[in-house]
Amino acid sequence: MSDLTYRFELDLASSPERLWPLVSDTNRFNRDAGVPAIDERGRGPNARKRLRLTRLGVPVEWEEEPFEWVSPNRFSVLRRYVRGPLESMRVTATLSPRDDGGTHLVYDVVARPRGVVGRIAAAVQIGFLSRRRFEEVFRRYDAEARGGAPLVSTPRLAPGARERLDAAQQALPSGPAERLVDLVERGDELTVSRLRPYALADAWGSGRRETLELCLEATRAGLLELQWELLCPLCRGAATTETELADAGGRRHCATCLIDFDVGFDRSVEVTFRPAPAIRETARATFCVGGPQLTPHVVVQQLVAAGERRSVRVRLESGRYRLRALALPQALPVVVEAGGPEEAEAQLGGGGWSHEELRLGEQATLTLENATAEEQLFELERTAWSDQAVTAAEVTALQVYRDLFAAEALRPGQPISVGTLTVVFTDLRGSTRYYREIGDAPAFGSVLAHVDALRDAVAGEGGAVVKSMGDAIMAVFPRPVAAVRAMLSAQRSLAGKPLALKVGVHTGPCIAVTQNGVLDYFGSTVNLASRLVALSIGEDLVVSDAVLTDPEVAALGLAADPLERELKGFEGEQFALWRVRA
Repeated sequence: MSDLTYRFELDLASSPERLWPLVSDTNRFNRDAGVPAIDERGRGPNARKRLRLTRLGVPVEWEEEPFEWVSPNRFSVLRRYVRGPLESMRVTATLSPRDDGGTHLVYDVVARPRGVVGRIAAAVQIGFLSRRRFEEVFRRYDAEARGGAPLVSTPRLAPGARERLDAAQQALPSGPAERLVDLVERGDELTVSRLRPYALADAWGSGRRETLELCLEATRAGLLELQWELLCPLCRGAATTETELADAGGRRHCATCLIDFDVGFDRSVEVTFRPAPAIRETARATFCVGGPQLTPHVVVQQLVAAGERRSVRVRLESGRYRLRALALPQALPVVVEAGGPEEAEAQLGGGGWSHEELRLGEQATLTLENATAEEQLFELERTAWSDQAVTAAEVTALQVYRDLFAAEALRPGQPISVGTLTVVFTDLRGSTRYYREIGDAPAFGSVLAHVDALRDAVAGEGGAVVKSMGDAIMAVFPRPVAAVRAMLSAQRSLAGKPLALKVGVHTGPCIAVTQNGVLDYFGSTVNLASRLVALSIGEDLVVSDAVLTDPEVAALGLAADPLERELKGFEGEQFALWRVRA
């Protein structure tokens, strides 16, 4: 039978850039528009999926091609039905900017019915019922994009949840805790099932670390449950989600990219939260499995047939990108810059890409040519990971996490990369003489007070004390400047006292491992930092060149003198070391 075409057009007040994250979140849109939940039945090449739903007791099954899109202006998807009233359906959404700053939204549905029943079903469902629902949802998204209240679902609170919510709010700091409790109680189901602390902080206008620490404390107050999402390094989707740190490691498989990958805390594990089941059950229902917001770092995705050339108009931010085909390992580096070329071509052939690097302007026409013998799913993606993602490396280096989750550990003997951390070792100069001069008991009390002050200084800069060794500690920080500020603050707190704080600081890649039941770090970065503290004379920091030349540390304007020493265990190696004073 001939195709049936339906077009919905709306003029909305928000810009395409503000509407895109909402409109292109097809999982949420389908839920809000009343589409039933779906089941995934299998996967094919180039991210094709076999899906199934049931509507009014009638099973509907289809093969779904990968979504195609150009952010933030257009997306489409084609579904070929195995059973049900339709043979196929293509949905296309186009967001065009208007002169007044708003958006002209066009939503096209082209359906091919299977017989007379299919034609009637399409006319009723798409032409009448869906039209009304779609318009309502789009207008509510427009209001939300302009700062209005988001769509909410009816919460399903567990028995006794009200009392637990009140108890959690009493146990947590006032202020942001009230917003978190309200969100858990009344928030949209899809939102609360995956709470990202930095995204919450940005939405609330609060501090990121403050919000992250609030979420961690909320787990101990019985409000939230922590999740470790193991992310594929290519599509950056969650291959699996774990609730225990001991399970967040090893080798995993991504069913979309068809690759195996080793888990690393610096990129492969994102920490998210969801309501505790004793307060609110969050459904795991899925309404769409392939929309643009599942991989928001991908700005262009196009399925290009063998021998086909296709041009797309793109608007991009300056920065580094890469162009890749899902089925092939090679990637083409892309540099976007103001004043760059307004047109560029990228050809993928049997020998790989036609260029070693591609340059584009912020507004350009990109032509993709598939010169291989098979269809290819092209993806243009930002190389930078989202700064709203809280990595496991960041969380496990926080003092609040180590205090609240002391029993959480990796599997024994399972090392895991945590990326770059700044490692600090400290020691007290003169502590032995101090014990002898004033006696063990008073000296011990002073040393404990020093360790507490040191711990506060570390926590105040977002670091964590990994272990104490008498009057010495080992601490880690996510950034060198935080370590330097914390140690200078700790040294100021000891000024004028008979004890002086010796400090060594180095930054570099680290490995995490469980030792003696707690999360510890090892590797050459740790070994080098442990050697530097012996060179400190107190009231100074001995730092590596990697620390001193960090841009944030350099901006502090510290006085630094070069230091030449051979380090035990690093004989024959040359290191640029510095003695730093405030």
